[in-house]
Amino acid sequence: MICPSFANPQWFFFASGVPQLLYYSHFPSAVIAVWLGAYVYFKNPKFLAARILLAISIVFLLWILCDLVTWTNNNSSVIIFAWSFFGIFYATLSLLSVYFTYVFLDGRDISLTKKLIFLGILLPIIVLTPTKYNVDTFFLNACGISDGGLFFTNYYYGVGFVAFLWILGLIFVRARRASAEDRKKTLLFGFGIEFFLLSFFVSGFLASFLVSKGYIQNFGLEFFGLFGMVIFMTFLTYLIVRYHAFNIRLLGAQALVTALGFLVGSQLFYVKNPTNFVLTQVSLVLIIVAGFILIRSVKEGVKRQEQLQKMTDALAIANEKLRKLDTAKSEFISIASHQLRTPLTAIKGFISLILEGVYGPPPPKIEDALNKVYSSNERLVHLVEDLLNLSRIESGRLEYHIEPTPIEDVLKELYALFRIITKQKGLAFEMNLPKKPLPLAMIDMSKLREVLSNVIDNAIKYTKEGGVTIKTELLAEKKKIQVRVTDTGIGVPPDEMHNLFQKFSRGKDTSRLHANGTGLGLYVGKQMIEAMGGKIWVASKGDGLGSTFIVEVPVA
Repeated sequence: MICPSFANPQWFFFASGVPQLLYYSHFPSAVIAVWLGAYVYFKNPKFLAARILLAISIVFLLWILCDLVTWTNNNSSVIIFAWSFFGIFYATLSLLSVYFTYVFLDGRDISLTKKLIFLGILLPIIVLTPTKYNVDTFFLNACGISDGGLFFTNYYYGVGFVAFLWILGLIFVRARRASAEDRKKTLLFGFGIEFFLLSFFVSGFLASFLVSKGYIQNFGLEFFGLFGMVIFMTFLTYLIVRYHAFNIRLLGAQALVTALGFLVGSQLFYVKNPTNFVLTQVSLVLIIVAGFILIRSVKEGVKRQEQLQKMTDALAIANEKLRKLDTAKSEFISIASHQLRTPLTAIKGFISLILEGVYGPPPPKIEDALNKVYSSNERLVHLVEDLLNLSRIESGRLEYHIEPTPIEDVLKELYALFRIITKQKGLAFEMNLPKKPLPLAMIDMSKLREVLSNVIDNAIKYTKEGGVTIKTELLAEKKKIQVRVTDTGIGVPPDEMHNLFQKFSRGKDTSRLHANGTGLGLYVGKQMIEAMGGKIWVASKGDGLGSTFIVEVPVA
């Protein structure tokens, strides 16, 4: 039977008398749903949530097609056939939405029990679909259908309402248990899918109820509910861009260009004026071309960023390996130094006893040889001590006993020790202490003695003629005590100053004085002084003009 409103059967397009909102609400919603569902599925086809989303998109598309048939066709058989599937599509969409929520939030499939419950809910609709309880009467004059009864219609709308409450409970429970970041993701997903279900089912139920009561003439109210799918897909797109949902990296530029294309393209189903139709087409082409260029440039930038991130990660791994190797080296040095220090100390002790005549006066030739052995042993002792301090500093095991200390006592002790050495080298050696006694310094006495001893020893070692001067003063405004060790030696060129306190660093001109050293003393001293809250640095006018090493320590 053919409805009298159309001369010939119509299929989707060019049907007269249909509401203007029909195509604008149906086609964009269906295209957006199917596009995102297919995009997610083909990006990750093994992901269960992606397969369920594709199923939701397909069922929604089938509902759209059936609804378009009922609005645009005038063949009663075709209309009845399309109309009979609404209940199945409504209920399937509802249950798939619940299934999708479980899998998306939990990251795993649901139990067999829940699947059987879903099947049990859907079974009555499948059984009653081909009966009179679904479609009862076709009105030829109005080209419309009378439902078979309230039970069937209310049942599948009730399934939608139960699905809405079911998902609401799931979102509430999962959000309470989730972390702050996952809670935000859960709430965004929940709002999107609940908005779709609420708008889709409420608009459909209200349209059906109002038509049955005679308050409105058609089901045009349900058009507005279809936009809920667009909102839902928008939230899913944001979750993909922001949180890489479905294990997919979707660029914001891609999502933006796609959204603009859909918005402008959907106008083609709505505009009537030919000029506006052409302008809309031109705008759509421009958006597609510009969007393609934008997406390509953004992808290139992202690709470079990913390559840089890979290089950074590889560098971090290499640095970690180097750190472990450096730690192993420090531990080896520490162990080796401990093993070396014991025999060196014994050698030093026995040589001292021989030189002091405990075993009888040594012959002059042997005494001279023993003095050289003693001097070489002393250098080895200093080297081992530097290596031990280096390993302790780098492993964080160097201990400090900081307490109020009379710094003048340390300086007098060192002056008495090095005065003999400078006298043997024919160098002048002076120490100028302030007339007013210095306050106590808040330091570790043994560590300060070691640092100042190394500084004075270097000053004597690298001075061929002239002398070395030690001067101290109180910097009241800084609450510091400053010790200055000045020599007339080889000096420090400006380009070497920044390396002087580095590990294993020595000046370029030290070789011409045949000075021995490893370049560890100043590095270790700097670490010690800074750990005690002080500061050490060097000043020099240049090559051959001497140098001054300044050490500052805090006042107690």
